Amino acid sequence: MTPHQRILDDAIAGRRLSAADAVTLLESSDLPGIGRAANAVANRLHPEPYRTYNIDRNINYTNVCTAVCDFCAFYRPPKHAEGYVLDRGVMMSKIAEMVSVGGDQILLQGGLHPTLTLEWYEELLGEIKGRFPQVNIHGFSPPEIHHFAKVSKLPVREVLQRLARAGLGSLPGGGGEILVDRVRQAITRGKVLTDGWLDVHRQWHGIGGRSTATMMFGHIETLAERVEHLERIRDLQDETGGFTAFICWSFQPDNTQMAEILPAGPFDYLKTQAVARLFLDNVPNIQSSWVTQGREIGQLALLFGANDMGSLMLEENVVSAAGTVHHLTLTEMRSAISELGWIPRRRNVFYELFEEQCDGPLELVLPAAASGGSGNGAGTVASGQSGALIAPALLATSAKL
Repeated sequence: MTPHQRILDDAIAGRRLSAADAVTLLESSDLPGIGRAANAVANRLHPEPYRTYNIDRNINYTNVCTAVCDFCAFYRPPKHAEGYVLDRGVMMSKIAEMVSVGGDQILLQGGLHPTLTLEWYEELLGEIKGRFPQVNIHGFSPPEIHHFAKVSKLPVREVLQRLARAGLGSLPGGGGEILVDRVRQAITRGKVLTDGWLDVHRQWHGIGGRSTATMMFGHIETLAERVEHLERIRDLQDETGGFTAFICWSFQPDNTQMAEILPAGPFDYLKTQAVARLFLDNVPNIQSSWVTQGREIGQLALLFGANDMGSLMLEENVVSAAGTVHHLTLTEMRSAISELGWIPRRRNVFYELFEEQCDGPLELVLPAAASGGSGNGAGTVASGQSGALIAPALLATSAKL
């Protein structure tokens, strides 16, 4: 047995991988093998006959930011003519629109604005919850929280407690990029470093909160640094257990100060996500990133360790500012899941399922090539088979990416 296969077998069996193991897998070209192992782990952790998605809206309340991030096409420095702070009424209208089509959550994030006070954010949260008590506010990345603490001259924990009392429901994992200070100092200025980013999550988990973890890869980091990022997340999860999910995506270089960097392709994205599923044995959920990868690769990610399709995302501004624009309708989102043999189920940020009228078994018609047919008809797959019939064909396709 090769060392490579031993690592995959260990992961499938539930044994914890080392950082060296993860680097070995990232260096490998065996995308189908790594994908099959990640799919096996995802199915072991999530044997249920469904895969999930949610509906939310990304509201970027300001693009004014005191930090300088070479990878960001969205921010504007203070006093820039294109800088904005959204009017409170505009934000409420956006939330009302989301609620009217069934959304239950807003992703509330913005730049590091130099003059907005902690009281401004508390009042905003209070107004949102007062008008839309059913909406979860998944808000404020760790760099924002760190910035609020700096501006208000208060400890991070107190800032988080005040925001929670005002209505903050959960914390996103934005601003993580790569959790290695060499990388962060090279591509950002004026932004929290690794230990500070992790400490915001630690403090939030310490007061009973839940959050997500992210990684933006494919720029100046080494493969070992990519794994170091994963290890820092795994270590904190061992300590707190507060992360509900991990989401990774590849750097989108257009319109940024790093536009000369060749973007990572689907092969690298799928392999990185699969290795994350194998390595992050204590993080329960892995989200696909169709927003950056598109529907086809986002769907394929469900066979490379992801158990969640992510958000329908009724509005997105940051990734689209870098020239990447993908859209899915609700039907397309659900079809991306059901085409692989799973029942699509809508969930909230805590992975609690909504009651739906579509919970019955589905019988799906698949192309003959995928189902093993002779080519003159179509095969079928029952909803509880977790994509078993279609997976080999898609994995074979992925090897060409």
